[in-house]
Amino acid sequence: MKELIEVKDLRKIYLMGVEEVHALAGLSISISKNEYVALMGPSGSGKSTLMNLLGCLDTPTSGEYYLNGSNVSTMLDADLANIRNKEIGFVFQTFNLLPRSSSLENVALPLVYAGLSKKERTEKAEYALESVGLADRMDHRPNELSGGQRQRVAIARALVNNPSIILADEPTGNLDTKTSIEIMGIFEKIHNLGNTIILVTHEPDIAEYAHRIISLKDGKLDKDIINENILKTSL
Repeated sequence: MKELIEVKDLRKIYLMGVEEVHALAGLSISISKNEYVALMGPSGSGKSTLMNLLGCLDTPTSGEYYLNGSNVSTMLDADLANIRNKEIGFVFQTFNLLPRSSSLENVALPLVYAGLSKKERTEKAEYALESVGLADRMDHRPNELSGGQRQRVAIARALVNNPSIILADEPTGNLDTKTSIEIMGIFEKIHNLGNTIILVTHEPDIAEYAHRIISLKDGKLDKDIINENILKTSL
């Protein structure tokens, strides 16, 4: 499989007063196209820092990060923003939806920055919402939706630009067990359609839906295992 992500000797150092905090301490990993990876680790392990770097929300102190063959570790902010919009779809624990906008408007928002016409934005957003089972909720605002429905809107927004990778940061953290399983069913469907998924979670049962589990500890790789007992939903 083609390497979608290559991380080489990645280091991230934060200055806390006079103290240096090594959030990542020489991490090297690769992720292929259409992999489904769970990223785990205790608090302070570096998984959130790695997520921010993979999502081009931050740059490393040293080391290299290649996404689709491009070295993004040395890019300027404007180039990183362009990569984020074209290559990466984000799903967050807190949904990050605009409260006064409809589901359709929330999903279409990334397409505004992509320069698409209103007609194209609407068509793509409608298709994305239909793909996550929300064809009947397009005109609803976030406060008119359940937690699971809001996360579905967030997933549709992540998918609308046909990104190379879906980064999901604790996507079930605010959801009950039944709704969490439903959301994992959507990720399962997305992966089966050919998307690459990186899921950050602290919940071992949620990680079991992934095909590969990477664990970090003290900013370094702790374990990297193929999941032989993948959980499947009945959706």
